[in-house]
Amino acid sequence: MSTGEDIEAQLKAFGANLRQVRSSQGMTQERLAELAELNVRTVQKIEAGQTNILITTLVRLNKSLGVNSSKLLDGI
Repeated sequence: MSTGEDIEAQLKAFGANLRQVRSSQGMTQERLAELAELNVRTVQKIEAGQTNILITTLVRLNKSLGVNSSKLLDGI
């Protein structure tokens, strides 16, 4: 696997983790975006593995979901 493929796989895994945690809490993408002070489209792109994020965004997602980083980074 090339570096580009590694990054793509990691982004997709992160997005899947985020979607799973959000869904398990019964939270919509819209609500997560509101709590994390993000655009809904940004949350959609993160969950689809279509964008990389800043550490500050990771912290916002963690706080909004009430989880630590390891939960969202599991398997990456």
